[in-house]
Amino acid sequence: MTHPTFPHLNLSQEGHVLHLELNRPDKSNALNDPLWQSLRQAFEWADGEPSVRVVVLSGAGKNFCAGIDLAMLMQLSQLIADDCEGRKREKLRRKILELQAVANAIEQCRKPVIAALHGACVGGAIDLIVAADIRYASADAYFAVKEIDMAMAADVGTLQRLPRLVGEGIAREWCLTGRRVAAAEAEWRGLVNQVLPDQTQLLEHAFSQARALAAKSPLAMRGTKQVLNYSRDHSIAEGLEYVATWNASMLLSNDIQSAVMAAMQNTQPDFAD
Repeated sequence: MTHPTFPHLNLSQEGHVLHLELNRPDKSNALNDPLWQSLRQAFEWADGEPSVRVVVLSGAGKNFCAGIDLAMLMQLSQLIADDCEGRKREKLRRKILELQAVANAIEQCRKPVIAALHGACVGGAIDLIVAADIRYASADAYFAVKEIDMAMAADVGTLQRLPRLVGEGIAREWCLTGRRVAAAEAEWRGLVNQVLPDQTQLLEHAFSQARALAAKSPLAMRGTKQVLNYSRDHSIAEGLEYVATWNASMLLSNDIQSAVMAAMQNTQPDFAD
C-alpha cells in the first residue's frame, strides 16, 4: 500500500506493523517544527488506518532523539511576536498546546505503540516516549529530563506522565536535577520494560513483540489500551464502570468467536482489521 509522506520521518510497514523512524540523523533527530508536526500527523494517520495494528517508533543514526531543536527554541520569540503583550502570551500558550498534542497523539493512538530507544533520549524525547505503551532500550541508551538545565519547566507531558511510570520521588529527582540516567537504571525504575545488548537486538526484539501483538484481536487490543488509559486517570470504581460499559458494547464480536474456536481447535485465530 502507499503510505503518506512526512518531513524527517520514515514510514514503512510489514504486515500489520508500522515502523515510524525519526529521520534527522545528522542532528541526532532533534525535534524541529516540521518533525513535531510530522509525528502528530503520522500517529493520527496510524490511528485511522485499519491495516495498522501496532506502531514501532525508533530513531535513525546514533541517537533516538536529542530533544527539541535549539534553533526552534530560539525562533520562538519571532513566532509569537505581537505588539500586544496579552496576545503574545496567548500565542505562546497555543504553541505549547500544539506541542502537547503531539505526545497526546501517541497516547491516544488506539494501536499499541512500542518505542525502541538507543543512544541519547533527552528533553523533548522523554515527552514522546512516556506517551508510548511499551519502551525497550539498548544498553547504550541514556535518558535525561534536560529542560531544567535550559531554565524551563518541561511542558509537553513529562511532568505529568513520568511519575506514573517511575514513582513520584524518582520523577522529581530526575526532573529537578536533569541528570543522565543509564539504561540499566531506567529499566530498574520502570521507565523501560527491557534492555537489549545493542541496537540490532533492540530492533529485532521490538519488531518481534510488535508482530506478536499484531496477531491478537485488534478490537481487544484497542479496548485494552483505551481502558488502561482511562483507568490510570480515574478511580478504581470509575475504571470498573468504564470497562463494564466498554465490554457491554464490544465484547460480543466476531473476534471472540474466532478466538474461542481457535482455542478449541488448537489453531491460530485470524482476525479482521
